[in-house]
Amino acid sequence: MDRVFQTFAERLTESTHRDAVQQSMAEVTAALKLSCFAYLALPGRPGCAPNLISTYPSSWTTLYLQRGYESIDPVVRRAIRQADPFRWGLGFEPRGRSESERALFEEAGKFGIRCGFTFPIHDDKGAIAALSFATDERRTSFERSLVEHAQSLRLIAAFFHARAKRFWTIDRMVGGVMLSPREYQCLEWSARGKSAGEIGIILGIKERTAGYHLDNARAKLGVSSLRQAIVLLTESKSRK
Repeated sequence: MDRVFQTFAERLTESTHRDAVQQSMAEVTAALKLSCFAYLALPGRPGCAPNLISTYPSSWTTLYLQRGYESIDPVVRRAIRQADPFRWGLGFEPRGRSESERALFEEAGKFGIRCGFTFPIHDDKGAIAALSFATDERRTSFERSLVEHAQSLRLIAAFFHARAKRFWTIDRMVGGVMLSPREYQCLEWSARGKSAGEIGIILGIKERTAGYHLDNARAKLGVSSLRQAIVLLTESKSRK
């Protein structure tokens, strides 16, 4: 487990985009025989969509987000109420569960998400995210891994959250404008005094590609110079 966590921590720390973060967690999930995972960051503002990083079937996650299922999902509701990890799914239904909640579990089951285990992530203001591992049926290997690695998985959940939140959509808002992950990264490094060439080396992209993202960021922000774009970035960070 120590080697699994060390590799996970190293790759996660080196990740510079959302796909790499997802892959890091996917590798841990596979190594521990936990089938698939879903990290759901709760929206910070009413009416905003949650942020989801997952290896659940995309057909299910797309439907889940389109229909706003997070508002009725009993797993999300429980993660908000308590900080301790918990089991859930078909076969774990408590009395008094609503028809909509039962229907949600049954629908998820059709996509292979029948039961799982969730690690709520709270800060001093309450629930902010949850990391879940799920499977299509109650497997001995799945249950055994959860028991054996419960404490390590709590640490993994907290560590993943600390890294993943850097890729939340709201973090890429500058001056009321949404920048792409690469545009935001390049602008951040430019604010630290790095040239396009240096940014290219840091991010593993070509110098002209870094320049392209910087030009796009400047154009989106409606400013004529990179310096002005950096000022907007600095101001946006001071408000977060």
